[in-house]
Order: sequence, then C-alpha cells, then structure tokens
Amino acid sequence: MSTQKRRNSVLRHVALAAGVSVGLSTAAMAAEGGASFYLPGINGPMAGFLPPEGVYFDNSTYFYDGSLRGGRQTLIGGNVAIDVKADIWANFATGIWVTPLEVLGGNFAVSATLPFGQPTVSAGGILNGPLINQVVGRPIAVSARDSILNIGDPVFTSMIGWHSGNWHWKVAAAVSIPAGAYQPGQLSNLALNRWVGDFSAGLTYFDPSTGWDLSTVAGFTVNGMNPATDYRTGNEFHIDGAITKNLTKELSVGAIVSHYQQLTGDSGSGARVGSFKGRTTAVGGTISYTFPLGQVPVTTRVKVLREVDVVNRARGTIGWLQISLPLWVPQAPKAPQVVSARY
Repeated sequence: MSTQKRRNSVLRHVALAAGVSVGLSTAAMAAEGGASFYLPGINGPMAGFLPPEGVYFDNSTYFYDGSLRGGRQTLIGGNVAIDVKADIWANFATGIWVTPLEVLGGNFAVSATLPFGQPTVSAGGILNGPLINQVVGRPIAVSARDSILNIGDPVFTSMIGWHSGNWHWKVAAAVSIPAGAYQPGQLSNLALNRWVGDFSAGLTYFDPSTGWDLSTVAGFTVNGMNPATDYRTGNEFHIDGAITKNLTKELSVGAIVSHYQQLTGDSGSGARVGSFKGRTTAVGGTISYTFPLGQVPVTTRVKVLREVDVVNRARGTIGWLQISLPLWVPQAPKAPQVVSARY
C-alpha cells in the first residue's frame, strides 16, 4: 500500500471514530432561559480533525438532568421563575460534506444540523411573566411544568481543516437561524429564537502507532436579540479538552473536560433578573466502539460529564450518545495496469 493510501486509510478510520463536532444548543440555565448555543461535552476526541473528502452523517443525542435551587431566579420564555428543574433530551441530526475544494491550503467542508427534542422544565414558582396568575392586580408565585416535543433552530457550519503528520487542526464558523418552534411564555422551548454566531478553532494530536489522542477546541459565541422577549444574551467563551487512548482499533476510552463562561452581561428590557452572567465547568469520561454494518464502519460514542463549578446555571449531569458513519467517500483511483506486448 502506498504512503498516500495508508494515510487516507488512517484518516478515514479516525474520522469514523470521532465524528464531526458542530455547535449545538438547548436549555442549560444560563443566559436567557438557560439556553446557551454551546453545550458542554459536544466536542471531544479528534475535535481538531476534519475527515477526508466525502459525505458523513452524525447523530448526537443529548441528555441533561439538572436544577437551579435555593430560590434563585432565572428567565424562561419571558417568565421569571425560581427553583427550576430541567430534564432534557434533544437529538441533533447532522449531515457533513467535506468538499474537494481547498481554501488557504486546507480542506473546506459544510454541515447542516436539525435539532428536535423534549425539554421537561418545572418551576417551583413563577413570579412574573405570561404564566403568572393575577390576583387583585398583584402577582403570586405559582408552580408550573412544561414538557413539549418541539423543533430547535437549524444550524449551518463551514469549516476548513489542515493536516501535518500527526497534527490536525481546523477553524469553524456556525450560525444558528431563529426558525425553530419557539413559543413565548412556554417553559419547554428547544429553539433560542435569536441569531447566534459561533467561531471556533480546534487542534488534535493523534498518533496512530500508540493510539493516543489529545484534542482541544476553543470558541467564542455572539448572540443576537430575541424579539419575542426583548432579551439580548451576552457573548460567551467555551473550551473543551479530551485525552483518549485507543485500546484496540475498535475500542477507545478517555477523559474530557469542558468550560463555559459568559463574558458580557445580558441586556434589553426583558432582562429582568440583571446581567445574569453564568459559567460552568464539567468533567467526565468517554468510551467509543466501532463496528461494521455491512461494508460501512459505524462508530458509537458515549460521553458522561458532571458539572462541578457553576454560577447562574443549573448544576447537573450531562450525557451524550453519538453515532457516526460515512455515507459516501470517493474511491481511490486504480493504478494503471501495465500490459507487456510480445513481438
């Protein structure tokens, strides 16, 4: 096998083992309604790697169980709520096309993500907002619970990736379009109902001979205004790190850590609980297994993280189940056959 073919074989295998990470969003109790575009744990092993030319599919299911207790207030769907508990599952189906185009010497790719899911959100009290009961013109605290299957905002991402030996790095720009099924006054919203831009850069060192993978991704999120609530979420920073080891060519295990921090405060007439700048750090582990489905290698990955340092957010446990596979990759050109002629 030629050096180029060996390299392509390694890259394809690594791409399947890692999938392609993109920006995703759902409720997590920071910013408006706790709905940050970035989700802890979405990036992991091979996060700086862009696979070879082809079409890939990644399906990521997110699970979250957390709460914001102690009488602390947050805004959800325009409602000022206290003692909030969130039990969420959300699915993110992503198609990725790594094009044959080169930009600045790197491979260019685009992806599209469609979220849907069911946030189950309950509040011990609603102090103000669309859900409040009015008694003699004076609001009273009432408990509330919402659990609705709904569609989130679609996300489109462009990426450029480079490779040099065991080093792989990429930059990405994602935009979340406010086109989901957002309902003002509803606690169970998957959509953010605001324009969001997320810009990130990732770096991976992967040694195929030892199976060690060291990856990190840092990003910056710019939030627009939610016109339904006149609430502008502040800008945010996030960073992820992962160390994993391939025990066999099918099985890998490792540790992951994520940190999120809101850099600027919330604003607008709807920001009735103040700037509400949040942060969280989550730590956990991951395991991945690849198996053949006919001729197609399919990779599954499980990630579990626990939030350990939290301000102005719910504290909880995060789970991810990811399934990645190639839909199409170009075949390597066949070497020309040499036919000897007899004279």
